[in-house]
Amino acid sequence: MSVPLAERLRPQTLDDIVGQRHLLAPGKPLRNIILSGELPNMIFYGPSGVGKTTLASIIAKQTDRHLVHLNGTTAGVSDIKDVISRVDTFLAPGGILLYLDEIQYLNKKQQQTLLEYIEKGSITLIASTTENPYFYVYNAILSRSTVFEFKTVTPADIVPAVERAFRFMEKERGEIVETEKGTVPYIAQACGGDVRKAMNAVELCVLSAPLADGKRTVTLETARALTQKSAMRYDRAGDDHYDILSAFQKSMRGSDPDAALHYLARLLEAGDLPSACRRLMVCAAEDVGLAYPMILPIVKSAVDMANMVGLPEARIPLADAVVLVCTAPKSNSAYLAFDQALADIKSGKSGPIPRTLQNVHCDGEDNPNKGQFYLYPHDYENHWVSQQYLPDALRNTRYYHFGANRTEQAAREYWEKIKKRNDAQ
Repeated sequence: MSVPLAERLRPQTLDDIVGQRHLLAPGKPLRNIILSGELPNMIFYGPSGVGKTTLASIIAKQTDRHLVHLNGTTAGVSDIKDVISRVDTFLAPGGILLYLDEIQYLNKKQQQTLLEYIEKGSITLIASTTENPYFYVYNAILSRSTVFEFKTVTPADIVPAVERAFRFMEKERGEIVETEKGTVPYIAQACGGDVRKAMNAVELCVLSAPLADGKRTVTLETARALTQKSAMRYDRAGDDHYDILSAFQKSMRGSDPDAALHYLARLLEAGDLPSACRRLMVCAAEDVGLAYPMILPIVKSAVDMANMVGLPEARIPLADAVVLVCTAPKSNSAYLAFDQALADIKSGKSGPIPRTLQNVHCDGEDNPNKGQFYLYPHDYENHWVSQQYLPDALRNTRYYHFGANRTEQAAREYWEKIKKRNDAQ
């Protein structure tokens, strides 16, 4: 089986690693720790293809440790015990550096198996994860480790790596490889900050370019065809999914149509129509709400249309609805009012429903004041009459406060006028 270009070109020194200058530039803490030779247990947190595995390999060489690589998706307790059995043997005279990739897939028991040995220092753990370690890693492991966050690599940092990859392929194959203007920066941009994807794209571009007189010419069109979706970082069960959804809703709430359309495009490009529709409807109700009440049926109609026509045409009504939500006035008054009411319910602030609001019940003989005494509002002027609706324990509690938008202020003025007239009578 052919070894992928990303593996053949894997960096061998700290200075060869692309990006992560906030961790590995001269004078930065992680670099200093590695150069000291005294390694703490560490957790590398960040997206795939940004150098976590590569750095672990370099650390093992630099500190003369025996590197054992396990992957959380396939490793079990028996694999971990096998690593433990090598401690203090001739197989690992300098100590074991266990690189545990995708640690979030190990259950609590599996992670606990390591505790005794990482506490003693007989095993140094470097765990990596693409998910937030504070949510997915067992707390006892976290408390004994230092978390370092790896960032998505910028296109500017990836450009030299792409150029180096083309030169490497040229030398390896003994062929001339030329790239059309704009091809290298396009690959660097389209890989979405994943260096591994960029290397894969380079290899595919070279292999697919026709050979003529010992020369291959990689065109921009070829690069576009082979990297058409590689900029997408998306996992419907992972952090990227929720980060995009969060950014999508916050952009609509913040009235930024350009950003909201950007995140909508990312969702739809990944084929995640249901999530886009759900967040759009939630935002219409939560963030526009009573400032423009008609937005609710409008957005619902746009969502129904999108689901009826499907992708790619679904983008058209959804784009209309997203821009409408962004440019509409905002109010979360009803949302806040409900949350306050719910907080009272959860804290036990409730009580019997007032007799006037109950369904008709038969009065017992012990009730000296028989009758329900409900006042039917439509029998009164302006279809309103003062009476108690909340339970006695919450009497006069205010949850809802009119928002400072035209619609709610008009309602406030209307009801203030009616209630003052009633008080004056």
